[in-house]
Amino acid sequence: MSGVVAIKTDDLILEKLLYSLSSIQHRGQDSAGLVLSDGSSLNRIKGSGLVNEVFKEANIYDKDYKIGIGHVRSSREGCQQDYNIEPLVSFTKNNEFALAHDGNLSNYDLIKETLENEGTSFHTHTDSELILLLISRYYDGDIIKAIRKTMDIIKGAYSCVVTMPNKIIAFRDYQGFRPLMLGEDEENLIIASENAAIEILDIENYRNVNPGEIIVIDDDGLKSYPDKDRINKNHCIFEDVYIARPDANIENINSYMFRRRCGEILYRQAPIEADLVCPVPDSGTPSAIGFAQESGIPFAEGLVKNRYMGRSFIKPSQKERDLAVRLKLNPQKSVVNGKRIVLVDDSIVRGTTSAKLIKRMRKAGAKEVHFRVTSPPFMYPCYYGVDTPDRSNLIAARLSIEEIRKQIGADSLEFIDLDSMLKLVENPDDYCKACFTGNYPVKKDEI
Repeated sequence: MSGVVAIKTDDLILEKLLYSLSSIQHRGQDSAGLVLSDGSSLNRIKGSGLVNEVFKEANIYDKDYKIGIGHVRSSREGCQQDYNIEPLVSFTKNNEFALAHDGNLSNYDLIKETLENEGTSFHTHTDSELILLLISRYYDGDIIKAIRKTMDIIKGAYSCVVTMPNKIIAFRDYQGFRPLMLGEDEENLIIASENAAIEILDIENYRNVNPGEIIVIDDDGLKSYPDKDRINKNHCIFEDVYIARPDANIENINSYMFRRRCGEILYRQAPIEADLVCPVPDSGTPSAIGFAQESGIPFAEGLVKNRYMGRSFIKPSQKERDLAVRLKLNPQKSVVNGKRIVLVDDSIVRGTTSAKLIKRMRKAGAKEVHFRVTSPPFMYPCYYGVDTPDRSNLIAARLSIEEIRKQIGADSLEFIDLDSMLKLVENPDDYCKACFTGNYPVKKDEI
């Protein structure tokens, strides 16, 4: 998972980039980086950690920068090395390019193997390098042509921002798996993964970058190069379930309202008698509010969150996730002791987090713990930018719902019905549901 930002502005570009990157910090917590241009050359700063840690002492105020791009990243296990931190930079034919990417190429391994057999050397473990390499290879003075040729070859999810010394380019795959937005006012043009990164700059005018669209921002303004003939929309439904901030407005769907209404639907689907409805914060909170409002059962904070901990789902290893859960969430005994609790969460992936939470709730005195999940069973791995384990480690791929209930130790367990959840979006056919159904819109390892 990652987040990207690109800005062209007349002043305070560093501050604006850092504000915007911080607004999408939830999309990546392992590393952060930015590239700025003074019109003739690119300057990169990057490092491991959160945005405010990496750029705490950034000393780049001595140049008149007008354009720049930024990236936050959560890496897969074993890929936390410094050389994988984005934006990546390439130099070819007396041209400089920098690229930041959110997504995952489903045919990366095949293309990489082909290129390596031809003698190409790679310097990172990221598929972002492959995208940058192809753009650089195909560039002959026409950046649109180079990107279209690249898009003809790569498959899967890619929402990208690129900077050259004198321009910014953004492009999104033909399925539109991962979000990408364009905002503008009199002083700023910005591309970002979510609207929060745009609104933090007091920009209210924004729209989605369309699938297959290429946008160029330079001294002449903004130009759009759509390719409507090849669009095959498959927006990630898990963005609304978990990934995006609650205030995200992605493809005309507000994530908070989506999650709250999922909670309402889930109560109607699986009513329960209980004393309290408690969320697994933060992504489970809107759904728990909806569940409580629909059921009439009081809402309570049965789990206290340590606000200085990041998101446990996107930790690279299981040991880190287990430790993060213990540090991040602590049952509040004064609230749950002697009570029948409905615990509401957005998903169950591996099942280990849910089991630990239920065990700790019981230890805090909960009389009953009923688990409600506002997404369908997560049965298949994602190849489009969500770091999920292979299918053998997905609990719903191995066990029935009743078997999952026993394994996590819940008194009852219910998942929202997929068809009911999809009624909350405008066009259900425009969404990728592969993690729930196994129907992949773009196959893995196909050229």
